[in-house]
Amino acid sequence: MDHVKILNRGVGAGEPCFIIAEACDNHLGDMAVAKEMALQAKLCGADAVKFQHHLPDEEMLRDGVPMSANFNMPLYEFLQKYALTLEQHYELYRYCKEIGIIYMCTPFSRKAAEDLNEMGLESFKIGSGELTDIPSLKVIASFGKPVILSTGMATLSEIDETVQALLPLNEQIVLMNCTSEYPAKHSDINLGLIKQYQERYGVAVGHSDHTPDIYTCFGAVAQGAKLIEKHFILDKRQPGPDQSVSIDANDLYQLVQGVRRIEDALGNEKTIHDLEKPIRAWAHRSVVSLCDIPAGTVIAPEMVWTKRPGTGIPAKLLDNVIGKTAKNDIPANHLISWDELE
Repeated sequence: MDHVKILNRGVGAGEPCFIIAEACDNHLGDMAVAKEMALQAKLCGADAVKFQHHLPDEEMLRDGVPMSANFNMPLYEFLQKYALTLEQHYELYRYCKEIGIIYMCTPFSRKAAEDLNEMGLESFKIGSGELTDIPSLKVIASFGKPVILSTGMATLSEIDETVQALLPLNEQIVLMNCTSEYPAKHSDINLGLIKQYQERYGVAVGHSDHTPDIYTCFGAVAQGAKLIEKHFILDKRQPGPDQSVSIDANDLYQLVQGVRRIEDALGNEKTIHDLEKPIRAWAHRSVVSLCDIPAGTVIAPEMVWTKRPGTGIPAKLLDNVIGKTAKNDIPANHLISWDELE
């Protein structure tokens, strides 16, 4: 299925690109900041703002998860300190409805997914780390709602296994091209995979971007991505595990505007547009005289060439003019007409 629906917004073939501002945990547990992120995402034109539901003891052991290279605190401790509670997610869900932006959320455990489903979440975005957690993904797929899967760190065979496991349960699958580097090297993004995923799996495909800028998002849309996810932060000077891959409101606005302009430019019909027609009239070349040509003279190659405007004999017919006879005197630098030749 290459088309799914999130609330009243279609995602996939024939639809504008769906843009997610990924708030992740850049709010640092502050609800005022989280709400401001949702509001700024709305004002920037994003379709959705996405948060994360973490239950640290459900998703990881205390030991075995290394220190983040982007932050000076073990992830378990960071999540214990800054993760939003389920009650706070309910509050954000209601707030997003009030301001008119879609609330989305990524669960990082089966229990977190069950919490969000009970809350009424309309779709599930799954991070790359959970792509191979097929037992949990089957539970999420069984909810019967769109499941958006990031594919960072995965082989094609692993993606195959997950898609094959989920499609019998739920055809509403969206795959996200993704590189799980923080920040990602542009040379590792591989935007060509977007079309490969579309052909290989027959589902809607998007792009989850971890570069420090917005350029590869534009490239993804040009490659056919129908969903863009970009990490978002209010202040890029703020420390945090996602700071290095996050853009601020100004960049998010530019991202949304750029995506919409690229979509406008993706037509494939070659035609002469109305705004081109007056330019075409003067920008093309016509046959002109290079010297005075007396009446009765046979036109020789050195007497004529092509110059603007294009309102006379078309340049492509220059050879048809050579060998004709001038009916009347033709001055130099004159736009020759067929009436002047015989």
